[in-house]
Amino acid sequence: MQDPSASCGKPSEIRVEIVPRLADLEPAQWDACANPDPATFNPFVSHGFLSALETSGSVGGRSGWTPRHIVLRDATGVIEACAPAYLKSNSQGEYVFDHSWADAYERAGGDYYPKLQVAVPFTPVPGPRLLVRPGEHAGHAEDVLARAIMQVAEQSGLSGAHVTFISEEQWQRLGMLGYLQRTDQQFHWTNDGYKSFDDFLGSLASRKRKGVRKEREEALSAGLEVVWLRGREITEAHWDAFFTFYMDTGSRKWGRPYLNRRAFSLIGAATGEAPLLMLAMKGDRAIAGSFHMIGGDCLYGRYWGATEHHPCLHFEMCYYQAIDFAIAHGLKRVEAGAQGEHKLARGYLPTKTYSAHYICNPSLRRAIAEYLSRERQYVDRAAEELSAYAPFRRGEKQED
Repeated sequence: MQDPSASCGKPSEIRVEIVPRLADLEPAQWDACANPDPATFNPFVSHGFLSALETSGSVGGRSGWTPRHIVLRDATGVIEACAPAYLKSNSQGEYVFDHSWADAYERAGGDYYPKLQVAVPFTPVPGPRLLVRPGEHAGHAEDVLARAIMQVAEQSGLSGAHVTFISEEQWQRLGMLGYLQRTDQQFHWTNDGYKSFDDFLGSLASRKRKGVRKEREEALSAGLEVVWLRGREITEAHWDAFFTFYMDTGSRKWGRPYLNRRAFSLIGAATGEAPLLMLAMKGDRAIAGSFHMIGGDCLYGRYWGATEHHPCLHFEMCYYQAIDFAIAHGLKRVEAGAQGEHKLARGYLPTKTYSAHYICNPSLRRAIAEYLSRERQYVDRAAEELSAYAPFRRGEKQED
């Protein structure tokens, strides 16, 4: 592979590696790039979380995700930048939908797959994807990494490279380097300094406030109690119970859940106090659960499931309990996953998400660029329209 640093205008002894197993990389060096600041810790890009997906077999094999991590080392062998990257033979588990692009390209005689995906598998959580060690030349290293991703796609004969759920700052940087820019939206809850859930309810319009209270009462009306378990408090028996819930939800929604049972144990063991498991107990028996991860000042909602149906229990376990936890622990926001306009009435507001796409074929690149220009305008208009239905009292400023 040619040295992409040569095009950045600075002399460099950085070398580019493509690594097929995260276990072959030093965890401390990866994490020095992924999470250099504990205050902004993102568990999903940590070596522990990503390697748990590989070790469990949830990634690799026939999953459609073949690890091809891109690493930049300096002359002494120190990792200066890295990216979690995968060859994809399908578009499953990405949550940034490009099926229409694949169909159009293949109808024109091209091969859309394999493609290169820079992402956290099965995880629509915004955060850094170009992971760079802090320092004087961090910006240069990020540019080199971005160009290396482009060159891997070109020199490997792939249709393109897709960097998904990135920060707005990295999205802007990649746009200047020639990546196509895409936006979408999720629904996030922001902690406006609330002291309690009732304090949060006080910020809602009267009708919305009554609706939330009614849903919470209905969810637990059968005598259910919710327990919170974090980090080392989560036992293998707890993971067994939750995996039953996870499989039930997965089988009803899309047929085959992405994670296997071993993945949860490995994630729990590798990510310290980040995992948070909430279980709805009926006596001494768990009948529902939601799995979250804590990172920096944010609570990330991931999965939920139940073996008994109770009205509004999904809202309680995924949204209201998450707000309760965030307030109790001084977290600034809750990100409750992809899509879901139903979250709006429960205090979760539209928040823009970002992805960047390098398309190798010029004709396909032009067509997608035109499509994305229209799509970005649509996303902006949709966010404005949805914000008008926010449940907060009029006249009270609320931030996305």
